[in-house]
Amino acid sequence: MTTIREQVRAIADEVIEMRRWLHQHAELSFQEVKTSGYIEKKLREMGGDLEITRPTPTSVMAVLKTGRPGPVIALRADIDALPIQEPQGLPYASKNDGVMHACGHDGHAAIQLGTIKVLLQNRDKLRGEVRFLFQHAEEVPPGGAIEMLRAGVMEGVDEVYGLHLTTTLETGRFGICKGVLTSNTDGFTIVVQGKGGHSAMPQLCIDPVPIGGQIIGALQTVVSRRLAPDQTVALSICKVRSGSAYNIIPNTFEMEGSVRTFSRQTREQVKNLIGEIACGIAAANGATADYRYDQGYDAVDNDPELTDIATKVIAETFGPDALTPMNPVMPGEDFGYFSSCCRGFFLELGAANAAKGLTAAHHNPAFAFDEDALALGVEYNVSLLLNRMG
Repeated sequence: MTTIREQVRAIADEVIEMRRWLHQHAELSFQEVKTSGYIEKKLREMGGDLEITRPTPTSVMAVLKTGRPGPVIALRADIDALPIQEPQGLPYASKNDGVMHACGHDGHAAIQLGTIKVLLQNRDKLRGEVRFLFQHAEEVPPGGAIEMLRAGVMEGVDEVYGLHLTTTLETGRFGICKGVLTSNTDGFTIVVQGKGGHSAMPQLCIDPVPIGGQIIGALQTVVSRRLAPDQTVALSICKVRSGSAYNIIPNTFEMEGSVRTFSRQTREQVKNLIGEIACGIAAANGATADYRYDQGYDAVDNDPELTDIATKVIAETFGPDALTPMNPVMPGEDFGYFSSCCRGFFLELGAANAAKGLTAAHHNPAFAFDEDALALGVEYNVSLLLNRMG
């Protein structure tokens, strides 16, 4: 009888091939037509044991029912790409101009397809039901997860699991964090309404540009002076726009920003402080401020017991040295929608390889990951599911 590792190695090249096809055909959020079609095709090629549905137009769900009583487990992989132009050079570079898998979602989908292929070989060892969720639109809030929830994919699910390839860890390392792993991910817009006019007569105007500058400067004190030192926040102004000519004072000044927090209390506090500062400074200068706060993804909060179980599985499968304790990270992740429905666990799977020059950060045109990590992801998923459903 072959071992799980031998079964994974036997399909490792196929998993890489699937990942490269997905990479070549990168598609943006809510536009994953070819991507979801390819995934469905590969699932149907695996045989008749899977129930395959489309919860939304560009997502896919495959359900494996064992026919034996047991837990209902969901495994999630995201499938969308980013609006980034990929440099030419790779033989499997994106064929879609201005669209690139620069966050590893092509790898996540390939790992999940490989997991299903190996798990089907071990179907007789399982009890309960597995739902494999290929989720669209992770990159654009409110995201695809919430649409899949509305379609009922999580009804009756007991536990949900996911992973993310990362170049912050070397290949072979598994990043583990008990409790909050990722941040609440929010955005905001402030539009300062002043009174435009000729630049030669500023006294007749209410110039929104210096008012906007005052607001930007004052917002930097939210973290340093308005919150306690133990409240972790990242607040950034990322986009500003105003004016149409060098000699015209504009009517408006607009800015957009990002807020990352870990707790609900801090999230609400920062939301209120931004509005208080923006509206107060605008009013003090005879202007008004239109403030909108857009709540995005909730934090991913790993269940303590499931974290311990996954840690044990990794130690037994890959050795205790493969484990890397992690602190919470600021990037957001809409896996939190799924884990808000039941207990969940999400980990960071190392995919950096300095010897191969694969260390570039996510959301970067130079991003690429070590494909050796794909087989590790498949083996981890299969080992975890056999532990939970065996």
